[in-house]
Amino acid sequence: MADEGRPAARRLGGWLWPYRGRLLFGIGATTLASVLDGATLLFLIPLLRHLFGSAGALAAPGGLERLVDQLLGPLLGGLTPAGITVRLVALLWGTLLLKNGLAYFAGVASVRVQEGLVRDLRGALFEHLLRLDLGWLERTRGGQVVARVMTDADQAKGAVSAGLASFFQNAVLILTTLLVLAQLSWRLTVLTLAAAPLLLVGIRLLIRRLKRHARSRAEEAGEMTATLSERLAAVKLIRLSGAEAREGERFRAQADRYRRSVVRTQQFATLTSPVSELFGGLLLVLLIAAGASPGFRGGSLSPEGLLVFIVAALRVMAPLKAITQFPGQMALALAGAERVFDVLDLPPAERDPAGAAGARFEREIRFEQVGFRHAPDAAFALAGIDFTLARGETVALVGPSGAGKTTIAELLPRLREPTEGRILLDGVPLPALTRASVRALMAVVSQETAIFNDTVRANIAYGRPSASAAEIEAAARAAHADGFLAQLPQGYDTLLGERGTRLSGGQRQRIALARAILRDPPILILDEATSALDSESERLVQDAIVRLMAGRTVLVIAHRLGTVRHADRILVVDEGRIVERGRHEELYARGGRYRRLCDGQFADKLSPTTP
Repeated sequence: MADEGRPAARRLGGWLWPYRGRLLFGIGATTLASVLDGATLLFLIPLLRHLFGSAGALAAPGGLERLVDQLLGPLLGGLTPAGITVRLVALLWGTLLLKNGLAYFAGVASVRVQEGLVRDLRGALFEHLLRLDLGWLERTRGGQVVARVMTDADQAKGAVSAGLASFFQNAVLILTTLLVLAQLSWRLTVLTLAAAPLLLVGIRLLIRRLKRHARSRAEEAGEMTATLSERLAAVKLIRLSGAEAREGERFRAQADRYRRSVVRTQQFATLTSPVSELFGGLLLVLLIAAGASPGFRGGSLSPEGLLVFIVAALRVMAPLKAITQFPGQMALALAGAERVFDVLDLPPAERDPAGAAGARFEREIRFEQVGFRHAPDAAFALAGIDFTLARGETVALVGPSGAGKTTIAELLPRLREPTEGRILLDGVPLPALTRASVRALMAVVSQETAIFNDTVRANIAYGRPSASAAEIEAAARAAHADGFLAQLPQGYDTLLGERGTRLSGGQRQRIALARAILRDPPILILDEATSALDSESERLVQDAIVRLMAGRTVLVIAHRLGTVRHADRILVVDEGRIVERGRHEELYARGGRYRRLCDGQFADKLSPTTP
């Protein structure tokens, strides 16, 4: 990808470009707020002079008194001492009010930019994940994927808060305060600045370790999320196996590894604060010692001027302390951003070439010497797959588990791409057709039914969201689902729960069949759709499947061989190859692999040749 290899900070800048208006507003408001914060020092000088009664004592080099008199003279002229005090206090309070108002609006702008950035990153990640190669998704633990979308994307917004709300604001505040300090005493200001590089060098040494540990912490968080999701999904197995204590101990060990990772990260992140605190204390002692010497501070600096200088120097410590934490905050933010960009840099599998045509199906689907392997260095999962599926024909794939039947079925709707050979639809290679148009011709019903935490109506209409209520209910009746749906509390508006856990396996399967019936495709792929059902559920589902198959082109995978004996052709798949092909009676009579599969499955039952 074009952005691959660019530093994470620069890439985040590109994501922030749509928010440049808010960023500029925030920067402007922050700048004004910081300038006003420094300006309060100017109002403090005449107030102290007025309270101490020392006229003309502040004739600092650089003309600070002239600037103060020019600004405040017209406002204070002709007032009584009490009036001057009230006016100066009012000016201080008004300046603070305006400064904090600007800081508030800058903070709101910063939050809007941060959350907009997180929303955009999460949206882009989710859409990209939907288009990534299935192999990557299968190899990566689900919790790691969730952590990239939720935790890492959220952590990346720290670059905005650290940059706008922390670094820039405090940098302007430090600069403004230093300008005032320089006007009061350039010698003391030079002393203040001379010690700063020592602090910056020390902080920089901490950042390298911090960034490495921040990324390690993110990895540990993803692993813990993955374990939690995986184990909760298998809670029934854990209880039946009596493994609660073992799993609890395993998770506690993982949580402890994450704790140690967080502690290591925070050790370096937190160390920046005491280092800068010690630096500030040392600087304060130096300033008091130097300021006590008239020869060093300059003879024109009065006692109240020295007091203002020390107050200003103390005020600059807080933003200086905050700005030294900026590298640590940025390191954490960029560690999250890098993990986000690691995923976004993966090439999407779901990308159609320019000029891809829309698919039509009138004659046949042809597999020509198709081979597939899950990784470049892996053995072939499929090899030499060659067969034709004519329009209106039913072809069954049978064979032992792991033979490659499901992989063949996944190649047809292009969930996976062949490593060698090709698949043609009416003589046109599938890569020359758009994925959307190819998939619009198909519906898939598998053993693992996807049910969303949504209403019955939304689940049935998922593949055709524009369907009317009457069409949805007709599809449910055709799938023998209307009976149990009528008994649900809110009927078709009942929420089915995560993964449809409120439904039995047969009920979930009938929802999936209703979804396929509503989609009304010319091509149907059935992947062991009844293998996990009880006898009664299987009867209802099988009847619905027979209705669905009528007049369609069907590729069916079946573990129970009795369900495929009436197929036009049966392909026996073993170790990734088609080893036998023909009708049920022919294959059984040959006494080969198919015969052995049948005999093993129909032992002690009626002859499998029985109609």
